[in-house]
Amino acid sequence: MGSLQKLLAQTRRPEGRMGELVVSSMNWGHAKLADWGMEQVADLHPERIADLGCGGGRNVSEMLRRYPDATVTALDYAPLCVSATEEKNRDAIAAGRCRVVQGSVDALPLPGQSFDLVTAFETVYFWPEPERSFAQVLRIMKPGGTFLIVHESNGKDLTGRLFARRIEGMTLYTPERLIALLEEAGFTDVCLITRPKKPWMAIRARREEAEYD
Repeated sequence: MGSLQKLLAQTRRPEGRMGELVVSSMNWGHAKLADWGMEQVADLHPERIADLGCGGGRNVSEMLRRYPDATVTALDYAPLCVSATEEKNRDAIAAGRCRVVQGSVDALPLPGQSFDLVTAFETVYFWPEPERSFAQVLRIMKPGGTFLIVHESNGKDLTGRLFARRIEGMTLYTPERLIALLEEAGFTDVCLITRPKKPWMAIRARREEAEYD
């Protein structure tokens, strides 16, 4: 495996020294995309947020800033990302506003009906069994809560397709496919937002007010 291929492989599960560099790059490389995505939920006032696939923890820090009355639970399945997020948000952790856990989205180690807002920035590409993972997201959301997915690729752009060919385990999704998966999982009011002249997309979805069994 060449150096470039090794570097790209780290985007899925960062490990070692090269993984540390990738995690660090996540914090600045995706910042503009993430901030644009957060603008799509600026109308919300969540008290409890879960950020799934937290990477280097920059987005957790930004949401803590944007929502000063909220607490954030950050989750990643890569130990290196968990450590980086803890370091990035150590003051918020000490203040009781942030918690970081290791786990997988297909079996979330989080309590049901607990979060007003669940976010997923540049991560659903790597989720195993998206149908099962989306069902897990729905389970942890409060009735009336919002799920936000933010992707740099809409599944149709050349750059995204090139990366997907090179990165093992990466799956691109078109907006139509994501919307269908969310609706099949039980989400309602699924809404697509796009960025002009870029393949960026944000998808908002709700858990309906009626309680689930």
